[in-house]
Amino acid sequence: MNLMAATPGNDDGTLALRLAALELEAEQLRGDLAASLALTASLREANEHLVLAAVDAQTSRDDAEETNRRQNEFLAMLAHELRNPLVPISVSASLLERSPVNTATLARLTGVIQRQVGHMAHLLDDLLDAARLSSGKITLAVEPLRLAELIEHAAETVMPRVRERSQELAIAQVADTLVVEGDRVRLTQVFTNLLNNASKYTQDSGRIAVAARVGADGFVTVTIDDNGSGMSSETIGRAFDLFTQGPRTLARSEGGLGVGLNVVRNLVTMHGGSVGAASPGLGQGSTFTVSLPLSNAAAPGGVADGAAPVAGIRRRILIVEDNVDASDVLRMLLEVEGHQVEIAGDGHAGLALALEGRFDAIVCDIGLPGLDGLELMARLRAADAGTGTGGNRPLTIALSGYGQPQDRERALAAGFDRYLVKPVAPGVLIEALAGVAT
Repeated sequence: MNLMAATPGNDDGTLALRLAALELEAEQLRGDLAASLALTASLREANEHLVLAAVDAQTSRDDAEETNRRQNEFLAMLAHELRNPLVPISVSASLLERSPVNTATLARLTGVIQRQVGHMAHLLDDLLDAARLSSGKITLAVEPLRLAELIEHAAETVMPRVRERSQELAIAQVADTLVVEGDRVRLTQVFTNLLNNASKYTQDSGRIAVAARVGADGFVTVTIDDNGSGMSSETIGRAFDLFTQGPRTLARSEGGLGVGLNVVRNLVTMHGGSVGAASPGLGQGSTFTVSLPLSNAAAPGGVADGAAPVAGIRRRILIVEDNVDASDVLRMLLEVEGHQVEIAGDGHAGLALALEGRFDAIVCDIGLPGLDGLELMARLRAADAGTGTGGNRPLTIALSGYGQPQDRERALAAGFDRYLVKPVAPGVLIEALAGVAT
């Protein structure tokens, strides 16, 4: 009896132990579940933060791209608006220079006007190039180039400023066999900027020297030395940074925006070269060096001379320009050259006159009211194609304040034969018009 009575008790004890074990397991499971829920909540929160961070990053990128786009558009429009007034100023100076009552004083004043117009155009180009370089929008048209020719062209550009300040520019002979691979316009710009910088920071009657030497590393190094104001070690360290300028007086007589050397560094780097600056100290002059890889190609042949313009031939020219001052002085300039000129002040009037087919050449602005120059040219070319008169079409020259590469490409694609950026030198326009077939 006792044994039989003990059995149920033992079963109760075992069941109690099992229940206790199950309860413990349940408690552990509840703890694990709570931990899992907490971990899940943490992961969810972290994921939400990651999503928000990704959205914020994308928004920041979009904002940065939009800001960059708007900045480039603003700079292009700024250049356009600032270049337009330079056209009548430049052409007026050229007309004054041709005046039959031109005196020594008048000649001196016209020289000042022309030099300052060139200076303004140079500043605009540097500003726009700095923006385009920072956004990677400049491409190079690479070809074998004579180094001597690049330096010579740069020297021709800066000589008016050098003469104005009675400075001496000495260029050591550069062998014709020294050839580099590069973009002709951009490398000329590099040396022009460096020579301008040397003249700017060299006193009147100072000296600037240019020389080239070939190194054993397959590079040629061009040095531009001056005996001007020199640089401190601090200035040397940041000479090629954007908007960096040397010490200035309150008069700011040296001028400049602090972008020219930054443009130089970026362009030289794009050519696989390097640029550096050195100076013994303030008042002891400066030396700038440009190293460029030599080309294995043979020296290119000289640029063939074009056919000489035929003198005394009267052209019929249409000017489409909404700036009254610009169109008036362009008319005067071309009439002095013996041409017959008509003017249209907007795109629709210009197209109507152009469609009459009476002109040997058309000089057309791009930013026109009513119908812009691109649309005008596209319609004119379409009309030529429709009537089969394309072979006798006039020479068409775009004259615009928009100077970015894509502006030139759009104009040529629309049908323009030439694209000139304001302020165009009067001689350049006259030379372009001299190419009209007789």
